[in-house]
Order: sequence, then structure tokens, then C-alpha cells
Amino acid sequence: MATKKPVDVAVAEVVGPKLFVLDTNVLMHDPTSVYRFEEHDVFLPIMTLEEMDNHKKGVSEVARNVREATRKLDEIVNSTDDAIDQGIALNGLSGGMANGRLFLQTEVIASELPIGLPTAKADNQILAVVIHLQRQHPKRLVILVSKDINMRIKARTLGLQAQDYFNDKVLEDTDNLYTGVRELSSEFWNEYAEGMETGRDNGHVLYSFKGTSRPPYPVNQFLVMEGETPFQLMVREVSDGATVLSTLTDYTHPKNNVWGINARNREQNFALNLLMNPEIDFVTLLGQAGTGKTLLTLAAALTQVLDSKRYSQIIMTRVTVSVGEDIGFLPGTEEEKMGPWMGALEDNLEVLNKSENDAGDWGRAATHDLIRNRIKVKSLNFMRGRTFLNKFLIIDEAQNLTPKQMKTLITRAGPRTKVVCLGNIAQIDTPYLTEGSSGLAYVVDRFKGWAHAGHITLQRGERSRLADYANEVL
Repeated sequence: MATKKPVDVAVAEVVGPKLFVLDTNVLMHDPTSVYRFEEHDVFLPIMTLEEMDNHKKGVSEVARNVREATRKLDEIVNSTDDAIDQGIALNGLSGGMANGRLFLQTEVIASELPIGLPTAKADNQILAVVIHLQRQHPKRLVILVSKDINMRIKARTLGLQAQDYFNDKVLEDTDNLYTGVRELSSEFWNEYAEGMETGRDNGHVLYSFKGTSRPPYPVNQFLVMEGETPFQLMVREVSDGATVLSTLTDYTHPKNNVWGINARNREQNFALNLLMNPEIDFVTLLGQAGTGKTLLTLAAALTQVLDSKRYSQIIMTRVTVSVGEDIGFLPGTEEEKMGPWMGALEDNLEVLNKSENDAGDWGRAATHDLIRNRIKVKSLNFMRGRTFLNKFLIIDEAQNLTPKQMKTLITRAGPRTKVVCLGNIAQIDTPYLTEGSSGLAYVVDRFKGWAHAGHITLQRGERSRLADYANEVL
């Protein structure tokens, strides 16, 4: 299908604020998206509103977002007595976030699509609106914003400007995502030796020094010095230009095993230092398959629930996104319905349930029942309005959560509750989510530097040589 650009706009001719035309999936993804374009204007085609109306019913996250977006649009429209076709100022209702205007389609726009594109399709009608606006405003940059890749490709083949919705992205490059570990140079001690003070606290050596021209390290970051005598520290406190570093508990040593599990590498040791620290309420663990995220977390949870009685119960949940074909509706209670999604839980409990050989099958079964009675599996669908008191909450496969869903879950935490998020941002199964916009990347970035939160990216797989090789070559 040969097409020509509807309008040939030279960059030098573009004047005034940009005009962003929003696809339906942008409002479904972020109900506040109309406020996210700063000084630029926003245009909503009538087909966008029509599609939203078709998705407003139900209890899904999409339906909730549509209803919230509809309420915001109703609030905007009712906030002024001005003519809608002249645009509605967004400055007042957005709290200063947006200074542009919102335009709604108030006239019938004739389809100007190339022959071969069905005009009855909603996406094509939105493209026709973009073509009309570009011809109506030849000296203004009109941009289609859509989460749908095919929609953006079609727009570009028609000579239109199109882009993804970037406002929800934490990072453009996930290689820059905070890892929780920083390598120190061999000159570190020489640089800070003057004025450094030492002390002890609960078996840990503390090093305190005043800050210099170098910016302070984020609290709870791990500092590593490689060499003949490797050295590992944790930033305990950062305040008023002073930094306090602390040595770590060595969980690689058998005497410091956690429910029979020892750390096998540096990052696993860091992870256990975070998981076993009662002062840290929120932990995020990233890593590819086989790095030990779930095993370490469950071991730390069982130790603190059954041995030290620090928490009363373990609650585990995850996003129910299928890798392959959906197996349909599942029978039973909430926990029984979640059973097929919790294979990782059962696999790791099998490793952790190491009764003595002379205990026999009955002893192992009794131990397994004791452990399972303290672990509750919950669905994300029923989390709204709940409050977890004195619980160890594990959110598995957290990379499939949106930032809004992540906020909903973390705010369920009541007093004395610890929340641990596990995931691999390279394995996202939720539509419209990317590595940069995942809720897991979002919380890693936002909680960096908070005194009661810690993060580690696990680097090395410990599952098997087969799994490690598969991760490298496949």
C-alpha cells in the first residue's frame, strides 16, 4: 500500500506548544495522563471516549483505571463555563503540573485514510483525527501518543508523528538502575583515614567519617573493595555530612546459616543482611532465574516467623500472568486457586524442609504441615482495603506489576510488617509494561536512600550449571 505524507511540516516552521493526541490505551494505563504533558496541549478523539466506555465495567485494573480517567475528565469539563471547542485550561485542576489545554473532539471529522484501511476500526478513526489536526494546524507539531506498537507503526507509515507514553518510565536505560552495590577504589581508606572514628555495635565494627566533596553514599548501600583482602561494608547512616559504615554478618559461614541455608556468593550475603535486619521494612531483590531470590527470602521468613517469632505469619502473593495458554477457571478456595501459580513456593519449601533422616516420612510430613500453616497464599485481586499487621509479606514476580498496583500492595503494610519484592525485569509478561516502566523498577528507584529500605541485584545463578549455561546462550 503506497501512501504519502498527509502534511509535510518542516521543523523550522513548527511554532507554539505541541498537540498530543491520546490513544485509549494511554488513559487505560495512566488515568492522570492528561496532566502529564506540561505546557503542551492534549486532544481526545471521540473514539477514545467511546472505547473507554466499552471498558468501564468490571473489577479489573483496566476497568478501574477507565472509571478513574472518566471521573477526571468529568471534573475537567465541569470546571469551566468556557466553550469546550476552545480548549479547557488544565492548570487549576492539575495543581500546576500541566499548563496546557484539553481539547475534546466536538465536530465530525471526515475520514482521510488511504484506501485499504477500514474506516470502521477504532484505531484507524483515531489516525484520521491526527491527519485532520495536522492539516488544520500545519505549523504545529501534532503527535499521536499510544502504548500500541502497531498503532505507532501505522501512524509513521502515514507520515504522522507518533511516540510511546514515556511519563511513567523510571529510567530510559535500565542499565542505570540502582544495584545496591558500589565498588570502592584502593584509595578509599587513604582518602577518609583522617578524622575517621571507629566503634562497635552488636558485633559489627562501625566506621564514621565526615563527608567530603564526594556526594554521600545512599543509606543501606553495600560497599565492596576487591583485592588481596576483600572488604565489604554497608552504609548504616548518612546525616549532616557524616557517614557511618558497618561491617556485615557473614552468612556464607555455616554458623550463620538461615534455616539451613548459607549464602553462596557476595550478593546473596548482602541480600540476607537486608532480609534479616529488623530495621529494614522494605527489601527489593532483582535477578535472573536461579539466583536464589525466593529461596533466600523464604529461609529468612521462616527463621523470623518460627524461630525468633519476629513476625506472626508469612503471606505470599504474585501476579497471575500466564506464560502460555490460559488454563481457564480454577476450582476451590482462594488459596487453592492460587496453587498452580505457587510452584516456586512448593519447590523452595521442599529444599528448606530438611528434617533429619531418622525422623522418617511422618516427621518430614509433620514439619511440612507446620511450615505450611504459617504461610498463606493470597491473590492480588483481594488486596484492596486490607491491612497486614506483624506479617512477612512476599510479592513474587513483581516485575509484572504497574507502579499503581505496587503502591496499592505496599500500602497494605501495617506496623511491624516487612515487605519483600522479588522479580526479574527482563521477564515482563504484562502488556504495555516495559523494563523502564515496571512497578519493580519504580520502587527500586523511589526507595533508594530511605533508611528502612534496601535493594540488591543478584548477579550469579546458583541453580545448576545447565541453568547458568542456558541463561548465557539462549
